[in-house]
Amino acid sequence: MKLTFKPLAGLMLAATLAGAPLGAVAFAQEAAPAPAAAAPAATTPAPAPAATPAPAPAAAPAIVDKNDKGDNAWMLTSALLVLLMIIPGLALFYGGLVRAKNMLSVMMQVSTVALIGFVAWVLWGYSFAFSDGGSWDTFVGGLGRVFLNGVTPSSNVATFSTGVVIPEFTFISFQSTFAAITAALVVGSLVERMKFAAIVAFAILWPLLSYYPMAHMVWWWPGPDAIATAPTAPIKSGLIWGFGALDFAGGTVVHINAGIAALVGALILGKRQGYGKEPMPPHSLTLTLVGAGLLWVGWFGFNAGSNLESNGYASLAMINTFVATAAAGLSWITVEWVTRKKPSALGLASGIVAGLVAVTPAAGFAGPMGSVILGLVVSPICIFFCSVVKNTFKYDDSLDAFGIHGIGGIVGAIGTGLLVNPAWGGAGIVDYTSCAKDGDISTCDNAVYNLGGQVLAQLKGVGVTIVWSLVASLIVFFVIKLIIGLKASPEAEEEGLDISEHGERAYHS
Repeated sequence: MKLTFKPLAGLMLAATLAGAPLGAVAFAQEAAPAPAAAAPAATTPAPAPAATPAPAPAAAPAIVDKNDKGDNAWMLTSALLVLLMIIPGLALFYGGLVRAKNMLSVMMQVSTVALIGFVAWVLWGYSFAFSDGGSWDTFVGGLGRVFLNGVTPSSNVATFSTGVVIPEFTFISFQSTFAAITAALVVGSLVERMKFAAIVAFAILWPLLSYYPMAHMVWWWPGPDAIATAPTAPIKSGLIWGFGALDFAGGTVVHINAGIAALVGALILGKRQGYGKEPMPPHSLTLTLVGAGLLWVGWFGFNAGSNLESNGYASLAMINTFVATAAAGLSWITVEWVTRKKPSALGLASGIVAGLVAVTPAAGFAGPMGSVILGLVVSPICIFFCSVVKNTFKYDDSLDAFGIHGIGGIVGAIGTGLLVNPAWGGAGIVDYTSCAKDGDISTCDNAVYNLGGQVLAQLKGVGVTIVWSLVASLIVFFVIKLIIGLKASPEAEEEGLDISEHGERAYHS
């Protein structure tokens, strides 16, 4: 059974002319379409005594769904790699950056938020993100897949090639990891002072108002088959998809969304006791570097897995995830070396994450050289926000979740609109409206790239993401603050949240 809707992750179909009606523009996708099934051979009747009839006309080519075991195996592996990013990757990365008395509390917060994310995803999150929302479809999905209603081992979802599908359970598993890690990223701005009960409430409420709608707005569209077979038909899609914005693996949905929520949370929660008056150095950069390494390894599932197929575009996303990350790490420590005379391990870890964040939306669109440039550019910008801007406005974004994920995501999302340009080594944008040309859906052309139009589409996508996350996060944090409170008591902070919230310690001396 193949679903009539086409929930797709990680890659955006783009209109090449900003502002044009959806049915009138050349829509695009980065993945090369799969060959169409061969048309049935024409038959010629046996000759009659008087004459031989002309051959019957060949049937029109049809799209025949193909479920490839290799694609499925790659996607199952990618889901496990993203899990590695969260537990233990993100938990160790964040845990090493706090004081020793709060190490376990951070690991508990990251892990619990992720656990809630997985369960909520199959109960209602998947349906709100990747089903038809009816009159609300521009912004959010509906109830058609609540409790995974109708999902079976034989149900499939589309990929980015015409006629290629993967099992729906595989897609749900892969996407659950995105929902889990996005809310967990926000924890980085809230550590060492937020009550565990408030963290639990956040993990339930915030995705409802912010993550699921954002995933729907960016990644919900009818799929390549629908466009290839009916290129002039109106396209029903999420709002940001309709802008023509490109987001391969979640620059808007994950990083900008989480980064804005992190800033809002830090401002409403307030500063840690003694912030700006006493040193609060990381207690274990060793663990932070281990966590950064695990994040990088897992990110290959995050980025290359977002192609949904094991083909050359997954390989493109993989090499871009290598080189952009390396370039950003080198760029960060170089800036430190020049400005502070000492390159730091903390800077190296921060640069690695900044590069991963920036390349996420561009992974399947940029070329490797463009990805190197993106990595070199993103680190100095993030450094500016993590030091100059934060110090100027004196907000306590504890682990720079906004400065790296929010700002790095914005840089990457806008940069994607530039780096997709084939003239600059980008992969270009596949025009699915050309796939049905002359009845041959196996041959697709690249759409004509429009720099101004594409960058404008990216800016519109970034703008909507910022505003949506800002409003949703304000509502969630204020509701939690009014009902159960956000901040731990000064005495609990002083003792450390490991003991005050969980009754245990990470270390015993």
